[in-house]
Amino acid sequence: MRISRISKAVAVGAAAALALSACAANTGSSTTSASGSGSASASQSAATGGEVRVVEVNGFSSFNPNSAKGNVDINSKIAYSTQSGFNYIDNNFNVVKNDKFGTYEKVSDDPLTVKYTINEGVKWSDGKQIDANDLMLTWAITSGYFDDATLDEEGAVSKGTQYFQYAGSTEGLNNTKVPEIGADGRSITLTYDQPYADWEIAISSPLSPAHVVAEKAGMKVEDLTKLFQTLPKGDAAKPAAVNAQLKKAADFWNTGFDTTTLPKDKSLYLSSGPFIVDSIEAEKSMTLKRNPDYNWGPMPQVDSIVVRYIGDAQAQVAALKNGEVDIIAPQASADTLEQLTALGDAVKVDTFDQLSYDHLDLNFSGPFKDANVREAFLKTVPRQQIVDSIIKKLKPEAKPLDSQLFVPANAAYEESVKNNGSSAYGAVDVEGAKKLLNGATPTVRIMYNKDNPNRVDAYTLIAKSATEAGFKVVDGGLAGNAWGSALGGGTYDATIFGWVSSGVGVSGVPQIFGSGSSSNFNKFSSPEADKLITELIKTTDKAEQDKLQIQIDKLIWDSKYGLPLFQSVGVDAYSSNIDGVKPMPNQTGVWWNFWEWSVKG
Repeated sequence: MRISRISKAVAVGAAAALALSACAANTGSSTTSASGSGSASASQSAATGGEVRVVEVNGFSSFNPNSAKGNVDINSKIAYSTQSGFNYIDNNFNVVKNDKFGTYEKVSDDPLTVKYTINEGVKWSDGKQIDANDLMLTWAITSGYFDDATLDEEGAVSKGTQYFQYAGSTEGLNNTKVPEIGADGRSITLTYDQPYADWEIAISSPLSPAHVVAEKAGMKVEDLTKLFQTLPKGDAAKPAAVNAQLKKAADFWNTGFDTTTLPKDKSLYLSSGPFIVDSIEAEKSMTLKRNPDYNWGPMPQVDSIVVRYIGDAQAQVAALKNGEVDIIAPQASADTLEQLTALGDAVKVDTFDQLSYDHLDLNFSGPFKDANVREAFLKTVPRQQIVDSIIKKLKPEAKPLDSQLFVPANAAYEESVKNNGSSAYGAVDVEGAKKLLNGATPTVRIMYNKDNPNRVDAYTLIAKSATEAGFKVVDGGLAGNAWGSALGGGTYDATIFGWVSSGVGVSGVPQIFGSGSSSNFNKFSSPEADKLITELIKTTDKAEQDKLQIQIDKLIWDSKYGLPLFQSVGVDAYSSNIDGVKPMPNQTGVWWNFWEWSVKG
């Protein structure tokens, strides 16, 4: 499971309990089959044809949402509609198997052993069968098996090598042996060295096309797979010389699929799912067309989906009102909701809490290397004022979020808040900040999405308050298509953005807070937290997971990591001429069942 970055507060109001770790483990872990679920079976009817036009806030930037730079919500949604996998998550947080794509089976509990098999005839849009080579590449990427890097205090590699810059956590799959390839060439068997809580979603969509990555690295796909089978596991204590072939393949995977336009080379945007990207108008729109060969999963009912990039909420509402688009998820605000309500029966509107939260993170370097400076800055953050300005009109009972790992719907939220130290930041304390600074006037650059009104408001309020304490605040706002790739790049001291989870699993905790993780952008590192995280990913009992996360939450607050601001509240709205749209609290949003979208005749 991989948590995605978001640039806006989209939201859905399921009462599902969630944790930042993409948890919602307490919603149950029941598994159903796509061939038997009501949602999927309803989608197997013949296509009704037509086109649905949906709005996204961000412009598309990469065909690889699994990379550290490509891990932005819009990229994930496009991958979701153009790639297939062994399962997906429905809006009740069930893991739904897609047996038409392939199967996975737990062969043994001791040791944990899982076999994955891709069905014959499931292929990339260039006609290539998806097979064990693709599964082996996915394993190599998501396991970090060959990495032997040591990171310094700034999070940079000081010795050894980090190959694939995977956005998620490698904690679980890193504890597997090299997979065994089946005689059919379409299956692999994974054997774990220890239990893994998220084993069922460990190998998930999107897969990367191994034959393309191999070709771009100047080798045959069989040679790339052989490399994975023969290279020893990386050992940070004894780093080996860089393997040039693996490095070349990893370097391409890390950035080679990044683009804001449609590449001339079709191998850079292969589809394995219901739709294929047909065209891109940079910074404006993307058009998806039906994949004529696809028949290995839920079947879409429309022939095409047009994705419009519209960052401004007012412009989104106007486009929906004028019939230019069919589905929007605008920046949540009371004004937006009022405008949508005024459209009457022409649109349908859903409001909800989302599995996401906005937060301020401080780098553990530069002016914030000093814990006293971090604490001083946090004392100036007007969290209540931010909530009042951005969320209160939509949700009158809204309060600042007081946990890095839970939200109020979680049973463990209140217990964690009582002990994690968040009460120290309940009110602005400019005088306390001045005392900690002791006359110093640190310069702090804050990076955020300047095209997002909520982030602009939060930055403005934070900058004003921090300046009163003596900080010299520099506006480091970047455009909506630039802030994501700047994360972790060392060009700022603090950043305001959001995480959104899938609602299943606990792997989001090591993804964001584990030492050396590619998504650990501010370089937080705690040996004690790492030890607890290692225990967490082995733990399948929900109560024990909560206990471990409560301890981790406190360690994060004790470090003066930053501050959660608020749980996102948002709005989805869609034309009454469109059927099949259903709210979803996680990162896929309304896209989760895009195959059910249909245009009324």
